[in-house]
Amino acid sequence: MVKKEPAEPEARRGGRWLLVLEVMFVLVAVAGLALWSVPGALLAGGVLGVLACERASADRRAARVRPGGGEAVGGEGP
Repeated sequence: MVKKEPAEPEARRGGRWLLVLEVMFVLVAVAGLALWSVPGALLAGGVLGVLACERASADRRAARVRPGGGEAVGGEGP
């Protein structure tokens, strides 16, 4: 069985900077789209917002999974 070691503080800090960079990239892209088409930017921003919420939700669900294969709390039953 593969054991997952806790992430080092340096790795988490790097992940935060990557997230900030990703958010800034998306904001600049949506702002650039808004210069050309405001309705298109609103539509793209809404779709990207839904995707971001789904991604955050998946990250939280993955964090709840125990190393033994079961879920720590909640989740769907068989």
